[in-house]
Amino acid sequence: MTIDASAFTPVTALLGGALIGLAAVLLVLFNGRIAGISGIVGGLLPPRASGSAWRVAFVIGLLAAPWIYGLFAPVPAAASPASWPVLVIAGLLVGFGTRLGSGCTSGHGVCGLSRLSMRSLVATLCFMAAGFATVFVARHVL
Repeated sequence: MTIDASAFTPVTALLGGALIGLAAVLLVLFNGRIAGISGIVGGLLPPRASGSAWRVAFVIGLLAAPWIYGLFAPVPAAASPASWPVLVIAGLLVGFGTRLGSGCTSGHGVCGLSRLSMRSLVATLCFMAAGFATVFVARHVL
């Protein structure tokens, strides 16, 4: 996989980041909750946490966003060179990692860092280091 630097669109990237930040701020202000996806989805699974209606609305919004975007512009094609078994194993490892790290990249990286949480800083540094190491091993060792 390569990144096409000529296709980078800083305006849309900035707008997307601002919308993610705005959504996180609004969730904290109006609901007192952190916008960590693993915690939100995990709260829908047994044993359920209280307040599942807002969690369902949040997940529906995540799933509906690409469809709504597609009404106004073409949705980019998603493709992965990995096989389905590899993707399933990767997904399970991500799920295990979010439980081990007490949250996901959105919870720690977006919301935790903005709250100046030291735990989130350490978790985000660990996420990034693990990502760098994985890419290095996958590209240069294997």
